[in-house]
Amino acid sequence: MVFPSPRRSVLLPALVLIVCAAAAFAEPPNSRQQALAQLASSETTARLEAIVWLANYGGVVDTPRLDALLRDDNALVRDYAERGLWALWSRTGDAALDRLMARGVEEMDAENYRAAIATFSEIVRRKPDFAEGWNKRATVYYLAGEYASSIADCGEVLKRNARHFGALSGLGLIYTQLERYDEALAWYRKALEVNPNMLGVEFNIKSIERRLEEKRGKRT
Repeated sequence: MVFPSPRRSVLLPALVLIVCAAAAFAEPPNSRQQALAQLASSETTARLEAIVWLANYGGVVDTPRLDALLRDDNALVRDYAERGLWALWSRTGDAALDRLMARGVEEMDAENYRAAIATFSEIVRRKPDFAEGWNKRATVYYLAGEYASSIADCGEVLKRNARHFGALSGLGLIYTQLERYDEALAWYRKALEVNPNMLGVEFNIKSIERRLEEKRGKRT
């Protein structure tokens, strides 16, 4: 499932400009080695520059580095790390598949769900180890109300990326829709264990907990 808007699958140019404006005295990294070194910098702007570089030029191998920054002391760094992870997850490494991904997102945004399902199905057929292809199809299935298929695809995502907080929180959404609240809570909590910055997930947990308390109150 997609936690942020699909259009946030890459870092927006405006965000890069914000970093550059803030980092008046910091040089952006010009290599992966330099970017990795800057992730450990005490300077916030240096860490932001490093995240932007890895999001734009890095690979799946760099996801653990950005994952660790989901617990950074600085809120902006945490936000960039989350966006950077989505960018890395969404990159297929194949220009033709990247174009298919873009087409599928456009179809999903236009609520042309049958076409989007067909597009993402072609992606997972061509590259079955690409977790984000499964995740995008899970999202479309959810939007189309096909919850069993969405659950199955979320499972495929997690086989390939156990720390995919979008799929974890997506399962919470599905089980909420099915009114299987205990299962929804379990998945939401797993999502927060991976990414503690998901305010919407926190809200959903509190909402379900209140609902369950009210039900218990009516029974007594």
